Amino acid sequence: MNSIVHEIGNGFKKSAVVDVRSGDTVKVHQKIREGNKERVQIFQGLVIRTDNKNSHTSRITVRRIASGVGVEKSFLLHSPLILKVEVTKRSKVRRKYLTYMRERTGKSARLTGLDFDRKGVNDIHDAEAEKAEEEAKAAVAAEAEAKAAEKAAEEAELEAKQAAVEAAHEANEG
Repeated sequence: MNSIVHEIGNGFKKSAVVDVRSGDTVKVHQKIREGNKERVQIFQGLVIRTDNKNSHTSRITVRRIASGVGVEKSFLLHSPLILKVEVTKRSKVRRKYLTYMRERTGKSARLTGLDFDRKGVNDIHDAEAEKAEEEAKAAVAAEAEAKAAEKAAEEAELEAKQAAVEAAHEANEG
């Protein structure tokens, strides 16, 4: 029973995810849908919590200060809405949950940075995601091409009507 649950859960996992730890400063690229438009929103902040590291429900909680107010957002790493997680800074911490950072502001909220291989950590090649992204771009291009063809057909129809009107006008004058 348990293996069936794990098997189904692993079917929803992304093949490659960045190794994110507590104390990392990250940029999370999230797909936002507003009406029928989609855009990518970047949320940059400190990872104060990591949950279920090797599960399909692995989650990070990212905290940042926006307009003087602390904002925390929780992201499911294997969600299709999360396009990319980029680690910009790695800090030395000795805890998994950095809840004490909520009370800290200014200089007391600083963490000691660590040297790390930024390119090695962030360079993840997910062939499936890249293929899906290319397919989405191709679909958008095909849709734009269809709209352009439709618009050209409308313009040709309008020009034909205009030519017919001009011909009728000249016939009435002559």
